[in-house]
Amino acid sequence: MTETAKRRPGPRIEEVARVAGVSKSTVSRVINDEQYVSAKAREAVHAAIAQLGYSPNQAARSLAGNRANAIALVVSEPTGRVLSDPFFAGVLRGIHSELAGRHMQLLLMMSQPADTGDLVTYLSSGHVDGALLVSLHGDDPLVPMLAEIGLPVVSGGRPLGTTVPFVDADNFTGALEAARHLASLGRKRIATVAGPKDMAVGADRLSGFKRGLSEARLSADLVEHGDFTPESGAKAMELLLCKAPDLDAVFVAADIMALGALQVLHAQGKRVPEDVAVVGFDDSVFAATATPPLTTIRQDVEELGRTMTWRLLAELAGEHGLPPSLLLPTSLVVRSSA
Repeated sequence: MTETAKRRPGPRIEEVARVAGVSKSTVSRVINDEQYVSAKAREAVHAAIAQLGYSPNQAARSLAGNRANAIALVVSEPTGRVLSDPFFAGVLRGIHSELAGRHMQLLLMMSQPADTGDLVTYLSSGHVDGALLVSLHGDDPLVPMLAEIGLPVVSGGRPLGTTVPFVDADNFTGALEAARHLASLGRKRIATVAGPKDMAVGADRLSGFKRGLSEARLSADLVEHGDFTPESGAKAMELLLCKAPDLDAVFVAADIMALGALQVLHAQGKRVPEDVAVVGFDDSVFAATATPPLTTIRQDVEELGRTMTWRLLAELAGEHGLPPSLLLPTSLVVRSSA
């Protein structure tokens, strides 16, 4: 009996995926002629189908029972930061809320550059149907590698230097509103603790801040960068005070960094808001309990998680006309610090 005759009727999606070196969901997308599959992955799937003697029509009929019914949440940060920053907890709550009742499993995975190859191998082996990516940095090789294997992905936050579907807060407008608020208070020497240079969120919030100061005809020369940790916020605040001891306001691009900035201001005898007004970004659990309570730009982190998940699931379901990107609104929350 030949090897072909031994096979059960119809294709085995796992074998097509293995021979092509892609995920089962990628095979499905190629057979159904859907978008977001690289040319290389598409060619590999067609070659595997031809090599194995499968009929695309037969394969399409069998695919419905061959989904993994799981998606991955891939966070490009160390585990310690993910567990300590409420941003990630909020995103996770939103994802779980959107998955409720859908019989879909969620895998939480941390991504570090040294482990990217192993991670991509796992994600391409049929364990998941798609991935949600959070906290991407500019030099992260994960996005092009996942695009190469054709795995459906949605990024939480605008990725730099690549084109994949994403959902993000309107960071530019939020930071613009923060700068306008500080200028409206009559502050003249307004500084910022900006986010990382290699993340779009850092660039977008810095651009919005600079636009707001430009409208008010104020200088935007007082800029230091942090990495979304309290320690980096403290260090940046120290540097800003060394540059400009007379600064009278600061926009901090994340509440978690604002905690460190407030500690430095208190230690150096600066009264908040009398001497220095402070505005953060996120409206995290830290904002209302800071000393003094923090004026901040609110983004709905849980809605971010929900919308990312909806966008990925809609793509996996084969919906057409989906938006390539979605921006969620932000709003100013005024408290005692500014």
